[in-house]
Amino acid sequence: MQDDVWSPPSVLLTVDLVILTLRGSRLHVLLVERGEDPFRGMPALPGGFLSHDGEEILDAAHRELSEETALAAGWVHLEQLAVYGDSGRDPRGRVVSVAHLAIAPGLPDPVAGTDATDAAWVPAEAVLSDEVELAFDHRRIAMDGIEHARTKLEFSALATAFCRENFTIAELQEVYEAVWGTELDTRNFYRKVQAAKGFIVPAGTDRRTTGGRPARLYRAGPKTVLFPPLIRPVPSAMEENTRGEEE
Repeated sequence: MQDDVWSPPSVLLTVDLVILTLRGSRLHVLLVERGEDPFRGMPALPGGFLSHDGEEILDAAHRELSEETALAAGWVHLEQLAVYGDSGRDPRGRVVSVAHLAIAPGLPDPVAGTDATDAAWVPAEAVLSDEVELAFDHRRIAMDGIEHARTKLEFSALATAFCRENFTIAELQEVYEAVWGTELDTRNFYRKVQAAKGFIVPAGTDRRTTGGRPARLYRAGPKTVLFPPLIRPVPSAMEENTRGEEE
């Protein structure tokens, strides 16, 4: 008997973006309103299909960042997050998504483009608490992106990606508190940051006035891995109960 001729299954490839920034001392994620079916009118992560079979995945991520939000990608921290390929994740067929995490400081109000009718910054806790229903499996992707950022803040210099070129230690602490969702002791944080050699370095003699005495400015140092790491505090039982009541 002649064996059946095998043919590869039809699989489509997309890129999706978990874009994070701080706005008003709170962590926000960028969502767009879908302008096309499926899930027309629902919030979703920015993203889309490859434009052609020769487009590199990272190039597609940069393109979507620009097309869907009108945000410049050149100075945004962008890294691959994970691949999502469950067979039922997209009603249009077998669609595999290569998700990316993007982070930048002080990102402006977005402008929707291509197949999105609107774009807006949404507080991360609204996504984590399921207050906002997202299209496809985008809530899972967003949650994974936020947790990835939280973990990387412990062991890498990722926190500086949320800051402008020059920043104070108080502004760096604000990043950790916003991403981790917990308050930190100022003196203890200062001590731990200074102990992580090469994490941040003085940015010269310029100082920023914050209402009290001028604060010294710093910039990202040469080290990308923190040693010793800044371990995330374990929430107390009271904090966990309060968070559960809010959700």
